[in-house]
Parts: sequence; C-alpha cells; structure tokens
Amino acid sequence: MDKHELGRFLRHHRERLTPATVGLPAVGPRRTPGLRREEVAQLAHISTQYYTRLEQARGPHPSRHVLAAIGRALRLTDAERGLLYLLGGQQAEPPGPSPDVPDRILDMIERLPLTAAIVLDAKYDVLAWNPLAAALLEDFSAQPRRERNMIRRYFLHPDPSRRHYGISGGGDFGQFAAGHLRAAAARYPDDRATQELVRELLRHSPEFAARWPNPEVSDERHLLKTVDHPELGSVELVCDILSVPERDQHVVLFTAEPGTPAHEALRLLSVIGLQRMS
Repeated sequence: MDKHELGRFLRHHRERLTPATVGLPAVGPRRTPGLRREEVAQLAHISTQYYTRLEQARGPHPSRHVLAAIGRALRLTDAERGLLYLLGGQQAEPPGPSPDVPDRILDMIERLPLTAAIVLDAKYDVLAWNPLAAALLEDFSAQPRRERNMIRRYFLHPDPSRRHYGISGGGDFGQFAAGHLRAAAARYPDDRATQELVRELLRHSPEFAARWPNPEVSDERHLLKTVDHPELGSVELVCDILSVPERDQHVVLFTAEPGTPAHEALRLLSVIGLQRMS
C-alpha cells in the first residue's frame, strides 16, 4: 500500500467533482475546486477525520468495505475503482463473490417506489435493498452481515414458515439454492466465506446435505410468487431476476400488476411498512 499515492488519487478525484454532480447543496464559498473532504466522508458514511487522514497519507490500512464506499462517493468507474483497491492494498478483483454493487444498480432500485428490490451476490448474500423490500421481507440493516444470506436462512431458520420470508410458488427454492450454491462454490474454490457456508450447511442441515449430491441449477428468471406477509396476508407477486454479469450478482424484483389487490397491498406497504420500521 502506497499511502502517498492513495492520498493523491483521492484528492484528484475529490477535486474533479462538484456538489451538484453528487446531489449535495452548494453551501458557502469554496476556496478550492471540487468537493470538501467532509462531503466525501458524508457520502461514504465514514468520519471526516478518517477520510482526511487517508488523503494526508496518515490513515490506517483501509478495508475493502471502506474503499468500496469511497469509490461510490467519488463516482469512480470500474477501472478507477480497481486502481483505488490496488493503491489501498486490496486485490482489484476479490477472490470470491463481489460485494460491490454498481452505482447504476443502487440508483435503479431506489427509483422503484412500488417494487421491492434486493441485490444478491453469487452465494446469495443480500448486498443492497430498497425500503419496500425491507418492509416486505425484513429490515436487513437490523441483521448482522453474516445473517443476511438467503440460503443460510432457508436451511437453518428455526421457524419453517418464515425461513423464506413466507414466499412460496415458482418451484422448490431449496433445490434451486443447493444447486446454485454448488455452482458458486465451484466458481470460487478459494473464497473462504463461500466454502465455510457450504461446510456449515452440510453439518447442520440434513435437508441441504441430502440435496447437495444431486444439484439442479435452474435459470428461470420470471416467476409467480405468493408472499405470506405477517400484516397483509397473502400477496401474489411477479418475481423477476436480473443478472449483473460483471459482478456475478442478481437483482430480484417483486412487482404487481397495476389495479390488482397485490398492487394495492404494495402501495399500502410502501406507507405503513416504512412507518413501522422508522
């Protein structure tokens, strides 16, 4: 890690942005071009002191999670983000499923007010979600990162009725999940998190262990699902799965036909569900 090179890189990309380009108000006169350090820190959800130390080559070794947040704040391209990781002492490409959701995907799911959307990595960790998804499924922010895995939850959740958030229809998720995880484990044989997840499920889930030797990998991308919501009851939704191939990620979208009871349920949930979590 070259702290001085990292500092120069951060300063250069900070100074090429303006508040307008990142959606911030322009407050007060500016003696130098670009964003202020505190504005970058705000966008990256880190402290101003920590970000300042990185720019001044006095900071500690930043984690990949911190670098990803700074990369999003500075609106870096994929190539620029790769260089940021190298300067920060991280691999440009992770040895396992990528945890970095492209900005265009994050922006898209935030612009879908009546669509519940989540972003999954190759081993089905939930990486990002919009407010309606949190109201429909669960408040993922309240869960430790390790518990935000949909396959672990399905096979190890103590309440069978809630292990898949009350979702039914569209095939056997357990069979799909076992096949999908086996394919991911084959793609990332050196990724410790993926391999540990497989070992954990083989040890603690007889159902998973029974499915593991004979995986079935489905490529269905358009399904009809029924969600048994604790407050709204059964809601029939369309589930579409979009690929983000350059990151080996998936965007899962739950929608309803306008004018249907399910559409009205989502509209109601977009109000009462978010109020309940606030």
